[in-house]
Amino acid sequence: MIRAIAALCVFVLTALPALAQGTGVSFGGIRADTTQPVEVSADQLAVNQNDGTATFTGNVIVGQGEMRLSAAEVRVEYATGDQRKIERLHATGGVTLVSGADAAEAAEAVYTIDTGVVVMTGSVLLTQGQSAISGEKLTVDLKSGTGVMEGRVRTILQTGGGD
Repeated sequence: MIRAIAALCVFVLTALPALAQGTGVSFGGIRADTTQPVEVSADQLAVNQNDGTATFTGNVIVGQGEMRLSAAEVRVEYATGDQRKIERLHATGGVTLVSGADAAEAAEAVYTIDTGVVVMTGSVLLTQGQSAISGEKLTVDLKSGTGVMEGRVRTILQTGGGD
């Protein structure tokens, strides 16, 4: 993780103008084995047979392997013609994505299961140890552990300096 943060520091220092448009970030701790089952717990579940969705509300926690996602509401969208295969999860209301020491917060997130890509939008805050990056949109590839932050990106980098 220290190497990933150091690499990010070098990138930021050599590419400051690019920060306003978007930056690549290492998201090494947040990975998920997308072949693992998706577990969901919530206070309530509503199923809509017409559009093939299930909506979990109230203290929703979604787990897949070591990854945890929590939100006020998560809509599960199933694959067309296969009500057993989850295609996408759409989380809203104080979304938090955690794996290991890495965490990201946003207003909403869409997780496409097959590709392992999570797109978080709305006042995104990514923390990795003592470092933090914020922006309006974070796209994370859970398989590779990489991400791109976009939209007025701001960061605080801990240099580890001292004596």
